Amino acid sequence: MTDKSCIVLGLGPSTGASVARRFAREGYAVAVAARRAEHLEPVVHDIEKAGGRALAIPTDATDEDAVIDLVRKTEKDLGPLAVAVYNASGRVMGSILDLKTSDVTDAWRISCLGGLVLGREAAKCMVPRNEGTIIFTGATSGMRGSAKFAGFAIGKFGLRALAQSMARELGPQGVHVAYVNIDGQIHTPRQAHLAADRPPDAMLDPEAIAETYFQLHNQHRSAWTQELDIRPWVEKF
Repeated sequence: MTDKSCIVLGLGPSTGASVARRFAREGYAVAVAARRAEHLEPVVHDIEKAGGRALAIPTDATDEDAVIDLVRKTEKDLGPLAVAVYNASGRVMGSILDLKTSDVTDAWRISCLGGLVLGREAAKCMVPRNEGTIIFTGATSGMRGSAKFAGFAIGKFGLRALAQSMARELGPQGVHVAYVNIDGQIHTPRQAHLAADRPPDAMLDPEAIAETYFQLHNQHRSAWTQELDIRPWVEKF
C-alpha cells in the first residue's frame, strides 16, 4: 500500500477504467474524472470492492477551474499526487472543405488544452517533492496528419508538443512526462463485435495499455521514456 494518489482524467469504460484499476491494485488512491458521471461510479465500485480507495469527481476537462479543483480535492482527500493521466480526447473528422472552426476549437480544447491545465496543476504538486509522473494519451493523429483527420490531428499534435516541452522542463526537476501514441483500435465495449473477424489480440487490450502506463511510472529515472508507441502485432505502420 501507499499513501500516494493518482488522477485519471478522461475516464471511459476501457482505457481510463483499466488504468485506474491498475494503479489501485498497487495501493494508489485513485481520483477518476470525466464529464459523464455514469462512467465513474462502476470503476469506483470495482476498486472499493477489491479493497482500494477511489473517488469519483465529475470534471469537464475543458473547464480550467474544474480541473484545478480536481487536483486540489485529490491532494486533500486522497494523498500526495504521484501520477496524473490525461486520457481525454476530442475527435472531429471530415474534409477540410467542411470543417467548422467551432468544432475544431472544441476538439482542441478537449485533446490539448485540458492536458495543459492538468499537467500544469499536477506539476505544481510534484515539483516541490521532486517526483511524480504525468502521462498523456496520444494517437496516431498526433504523429502524422491524414486526409480528413485535420480536426483531430491539431489537438493531438498539440498534446504531443506539450508533452515534449514539459518533459524537457520538468525532467530535471524529478517529474517524468510521457506521451503514449496509441496506434490502433482499442478493444472497447462498443467495438468488441469487430474482434470476431480478426486474429487473436488484433485490437489493443485496455488492460495491456494500463500495464504499459504503470510500467512507465515505475521506470528508473536513469532510463525514462518520453515517447512510446504501442500497437497490436498485426498493425501496419
